[in-house]
Amino acid sequence: MSIRGKAYIVGAFEHPTRLAPDKSIAQLHAEVARGALEDAGLTKADVDGYFCAGDAPGMGPLSMVDYLGLRVKHIDSTDIGGSSYIAHVAHAAQAIAAGRCNVALITLAGRPRSEGSSGTQPRPQANGVPDASYELPYGLATANGYAMCAMRHMHEFGTTSEQLAWIKVAASHHAQHNPHAMLREVVTVEEVLASPVISDPLHRMDCCVVSDGGGALIVARPEIARSLKRPGVKILGAGEAIKGQLGGDVDLTFSATRWSGPAAFEEAGVKPSDIRYASVYDSFTITVLMQLEDLGFCAKGEGGKFVADGNLISGVGKLAFNTDGGGLCNNHPANRGGITKVIEAVRQLRGEAHPKVQVPNLSLALATGIGGQLGSRHGAATLIMERD
Repeated sequence: MSIRGKAYIVGAFEHPTRLAPDKSIAQLHAEVARGALEDAGLTKADVDGYFCAGDAPGMGPLSMVDYLGLRVKHIDSTDIGGSSYIAHVAHAAQAIAAGRCNVALITLAGRPRSEGSSGTQPRPQANGVPDASYELPYGLATANGYAMCAMRHMHEFGTTSEQLAWIKVAASHHAQHNPHAMLREVVTVEEVLASPVISDPLHRMDCCVVSDGGGALIVARPEIARSLKRPGVKILGAGEAIKGQLGGDVDLTFSATRWSGPAAFEEAGVKPSDIRYASVYDSFTITVLMQLEDLGFCAKGEGGKFVADGNLISGVGKLAFNTDGGGLCNNHPANRGGITKVIEAVRQLRGEAHPKVQVPNLSLALATGIGGQLGSRHGAATLIMERD
């Protein structure tokens, strides 16, 4: 079922906190839900569909629907890591197109900063994961798994640490205009390279921040969207995919975005050259570079040259990215923070981004994300939106 034009994003809200030791995760979910509903001009009585992932406390929607006081007829708790909430927008559009619901609420929240988590600890064994026992003895952690991909990309294509650093530099240029961003200071390539190595070749500034917070989105039927006073953001196309070990045919230089991106472009009826703004999941700088290649903004192996020299800075380069500062500088409220990518894309399409980073006369935007372990198994989701 095509979702092109079948649903609209009518509400978006990002929690302003970056540290919430006095709030529960459920409370953060409730606060972002209220913010998105107020942004849309709707109430919780209008909501008949609810979407969340593994960051939701208890048993996900079973707990949160009760906590939020919702009466819904459709729920979805798909969890594909950081790409979950990008996929949820597409799933909400599918549910609306199928008549399963009319107004879908999507919420994310997390407290990793208050809880002291980071990407440097080995991940706990998941019961039933068939190949976990082959990775656990080697202490695979998020940071070194992504660093392994960066090192392989450098070996295969000559990508440099200086080129990766330009991604952080671009994010910092945008974050300086975001009063809520954790890191607002503009940095240079030299400063990125001078920061401590976390997992070779990734430096500390190649890694995303760890923050508390969250975000929420409201997706609605077209006729409901047109009855509201907020600018409409039409969902044009979406794609999602999984990349695993592929039976031992391992290639660390590409992500599952190689499949989710083309699917989204095909459904939307547009091509990469039509996109002037992209929200790209940035857990690490290498995550951005590989996704840009896999989306077709440049050829495989050419990502280093594409991101260099400020090409991702709004108003300077060919493609503006993460104009809120992204995960590298603004926030990363949970291990499934892709919802913030959609929120900033909505701001851009509405013309509500900061004036210093707003892309003029923007009609199309893309949000894409990776969830899981880039060097092992992960999901990807891509969403293309249009200003109505």
